[in-house]
Amino acid sequence: MGHFNSEVLQRAKELIALYPHPRSALIPLCHLAQEQDGWLTPEAIEEIAQLLDISPAEVAGTASFYDMFHRKPVGRYLISVCTNIACMLSGGRELLQHVSQRLGVAVGGTTADGMFTLEEAECLADCGSAPVVQVNHRFFSAMTPDSVDQLVEDLAAGKLSDVVPPHGVLNRVKREVGLQVPVEELVRQRREASQAREERARLAQQGQEGRS
Repeated sequence: MGHFNSEVLQRAKELIALYPHPRSALIPLCHLAQEQDGWLTPEAIEEIAQLLDISPAEVAGTASFYDMFHRKPVGRYLISVCTNIACMLSGGRELLQHVSQRLGVAVGGTTADGMFTLEEAECLADCGSAPVVQVNHRFFSAMTPDSVDQLVEDLAAGKLSDVVPPHGVLNRVKREVGLQVPVEELVRQRREASQAREERARLAQQGQEGRS
């Protein structure tokens, strides 16, 4: 039995079918795996490699380049505190220290209940509203120690579940009807297009040889 559940596996196959070359679906499949598990597990990497007919090392190597992918477990909520120049001048470093004390974990750590992971962010691109905090890639601007405390309380109580999804979920909107064209039809059309390109190249080569 594969690592992906039946729904995720079906979505993975639909994603792969969107691309002329299966390997092009590598990053979307990594996001899909992280949505299921919260991080990129070794089992997910193996399954992605099998689905795309590439090596697990290629999957891991690509995923390691992007900081949105995590190779180790993280909390349900990944709290990122920006400490770049604009946020630093507005108290970003002090805010990071406050959150660390509030959660009882060092930067990079996860709370014992698995609810929160804390990380320091280089820049969250909202300098006009510094200091900025990001939770699961959702922005919270102009934060203070008091507002961060309230944010943590609301997240723990589930009051923001309609705003901040669990870590790994980038988009709550999923395809409702799947692919509009059957996968077999896509494969047929791409095969015919490839054959047409080869025929044009063959005729062009013949033309060049006839002129020489």
